Amino acid sequence: MQSPATALGPLKVLDFSRVLAGPFATMLLADLGATVTKVERPGTGDDTRVWGPPYDDAGEATYFQSVNRNKTSIALDLSDPGDLAIARAEALSADVVVENFRPGVMDRLGLGPADLCAANPGLVYCSITGFGSGGGAALPGYDLLIQAVGGLMSITGDPAGEPQKVGVALVDVLAGLFASVGILAALRHRETSGTGQRIEVDLLSSLLAALANQGAAFTAGGVVPARLGNRHPSIAPYELLPCADRELALAVGNDRQFAALCAVLGQPTLADEPAYATNPERVRNRDRLRTVLEELLAKRPAADWAADLSAAGVPAGVVNDVAGAFALATQLGLDPVVEVPRADGTPVRLTRNPITLSATPARYETAPPRLPEREQR
Repeated sequence: MQSPATALGPLKVLDFSRVLAGPFATMLLADLGATVTKVERPGTGDDTRVWGPPYDDAGEATYFQSVNRNKTSIALDLSDPGDLAIARAEALSADVVVENFRPGVMDRLGLGPADLCAANPGLVYCSITGFGSGGGAALPGYDLLIQAVGGLMSITGDPAGEPQKVGVALVDVLAGLFASVGILAALRHRETSGTGQRIEVDLLSSLLAALANQGAAFTAGGVVPARLGNRHPSIAPYELLPCADRELALAVGNDRQFAALCAVLGQPTLADEPAYATNPERVRNRDRLRTVLEELLAKRPAADWAADLSAAGVPAGVVNDVAGAFALATQLGLDPVVEVPRADGTPVRLTRNPITLSATPARYETAPPRLPEREQR
């Protein structure tokens, strides 16, 4: 049976990156058909190979498994002249090189963009750093650190408690997404110009860009956002509210939805009260409104409210754990889990690529690679 066409089929990517941001970017390219070769340290490989538990049924760290499918791996000691020569040859035959060493490391190895792009003018060279290649070049780029110094923790968590990180390495994921977009843009430019270019993505800038409305509140409005727990700074009600058994997530985005909420709650005239009739008034009076809503919602279980509110066009839902989230996606026909075959034919179950392409769908051909022995020269 012939494999379906892929969007990036002829593309060759050499991936020197480790941990999450770079591997996430290259996995996205691999899912879309690129041939990705991962360069790893002999004997130990990517740091995340030992980041466990948890492990899958084959004893592999699930952290590594999460971002390395559809790749092959080569083991090279870049301090060894022979291995370094192999790495250089691989890079010069590639379309894309991705790396996330500290700035200057690849230059000292002769694998920096100046050397490689001079020898291969069509090369697209992507560097991912923590704080850029200027004044922050020496700073380590760990996600927790970026969430802290980048302001995300200052707007996350209970206002009466300590700042909180997001429950996943979100900044790494964002940087990986920005890197993949930059790579695709550079490849499109190469199609018309014949030349590659260098891409630089840093974690701090990725986070600041992703602050979106909270960032613009500061840059355009001069407001320094603070922690609001689960409340929204500009919309109300947009938070978790207790019901008879547990919390309900309620995300009312406009006046029509608020009127529908009030109708479902059996208090349609509430939407006409001056303190709640418009979103700016609801934000100003959010504490009073919460008290009213809590009293009404306490009469029934959260799932019952969620069903009735959803039917009325009001965004509402219960707070799922991760298992519940995957169950919901499955129930909705989103097929969130794919089985990717290992070399022995047994599958590893991983999260589906969320991009659906009608002509060139994502592929799931090979499980994340086992760490190979050192390459033979």
